[in-house]
Amino acid sequence: MRRYKFTIAGNRYNVEIKSLDDLAAEIEVNGTSYAVELGQEIPRPQTPKLVRSSPTVPPKPPEPLNKPGISLIKAPLPGTIIAINVEPGMAIALDQPVVVLEAMKMENNIFPEKLGTVKEIRVAVGDTVMQGDVLIEIE
Repeated sequence: MRRYKFTIAGNRYNVEIKSLDDLAAEIEVNGTSYAVELGQEIPRPQTPKLVRSSPTVPPKPPEPLNKPGISLIKAPLPGTIIAINVEPGMAIALDQPVVVLEAMKMENNIFPEKLGTVKEIRVAVGDTVMQGDVLIEIE
């Protein structure tokens, strides 16, 4: 059927495949016949291909941070409130830290996203908060 010549570790082998089916093969190596059972083919993992398509709908622009109405200041990560620097009715600036949150033994200053007046403070010093919990409402 097919003939091959192999050199393995300096030794030459003449191999002839006499018959081949799904489960077995009969081969001859240097004049000696062998019956070989064939196992299952080992699948090779294929590298996934990244296919990028152009969007059919243009992406929506991000919403502005300074929109009218109520703005919520939320906890960016879990932690403990160690200071509140504002009071209800107080006007706040963008560069003014309104809350100090301790997380992983570090103090994190939380700043407002928009100018306004503090409407409600929903936490107290010593409270433990989770990421996304509302800390302060600004109007």
